[in-house]
Amino acid sequence: MVRTASLVEHHYDVTVTWTGNLGEGTTGYRKYSRNHEVEAPGLPKLFGSADRTFHGDEGRWNPEQLLLTALTQCHMLSYFHVASAAGVVVTGYTDHASGTLKLNRDGSGEFVHATLHPQVVVASRDHAELAKTLHRDAAGACFIRRSVNFPVHHEPGIVVAA
Repeated sequence: MVRTASLVEHHYDVTVTWTGNLGEGTTGYRKYSRNHEVEAPGLPKLFGSADRTFHGDEGRWNPEQLLLTALTQCHMLSYFHVASAAGVVVTGYTDHASGTLKLNRDGSGEFVHATLHPQVVVASRDHAELAKTLHRDAAGACFIRRSVNFPVHHEPGIVVAA
């Protein structure tokens, strides 16, 4: 962590190692595997590949899934922060997020939008409406959301714990 006069910076390090050389390197589009490993100190290895559409291994995480995962995790953690600050007790949280990647004629592509579907369980019926509105605040606080250049929509559901 680095402190400057106006802000605090946090630095993150990961190592991505390609494990997909099938003996000929990248001599042809279909002559190599997209498999790779992602590592960070003290964490279990993450096994990645490309999406199956791009000749990847569907049994491994792909970058598109990881981007959507990062958005979803960041929103959830930001939501917990704003809920806690507002006195809303969250007792359960699940999100089935979706995202859309558009491919361009030149072979490039980009995410054009993502939709988060957080289903939040709150402890008190009195906080149900506030809990729903806090998703807007969480979206504004989410570091990952603030870093992407495509719209991230939220379709929250709130349930009061029995």
